[in-house]
Amino acid sequence: MSEPNYAGNIIVVLANLPDFLRTPILKKRMVEFFAMSDPEKKQLIINALEAGPTIPFPNFSKLFKTWLEILTTLPEDQRTGLFEAYINEIAVSPQKLIAFNLDGILEIFLTLDNEKREIISQSVKKIINNFDSDAKRRLLLIIPDNAQVHLGL
Repeated sequence: MSEPNYAGNIIVVLANLPDFLRTPILKKRMVEFFAMSDPEKKQLIINALEAGPTIPFPNFSKLFKTWLEILTTLPEDQRTGLFEAYINEIAVSPQKLIAFNLDGILEIFLTLDNEKREIISQSVKKIINNFDSDAKRRLLLIIPDNAQVHLGL
């Protein structure tokens, strides 16, 4: 029997909260990520990638935008570490990203102000450019062209 997806359940609950509750709770959970062991981090990422596509997109979009906004406030090493954990998992299992509404995710990203978009873009570019050429090619195959343009990839 597989273990319950507690992280996924938390994500679903967070997605349904109003902004004034969602933001501080999500930020606290994101900061806690860095105190976890590597296996715990990996499992959290796997659970989040499984839960995301199951959330109705209007709720997911609020949660994802909050997540991006919080990421822009974290120190660069933490922001890069969190993004890198997700991107590494996606590089291993690209089908996990395909389940998401990627055009919708790009639209959410584009609603951020220019400064926040630039912070996110720089972090993602740095991570992807550090991959070997084969892993980078696989990642770029699943990232829509218009997202690559906006991220500067």
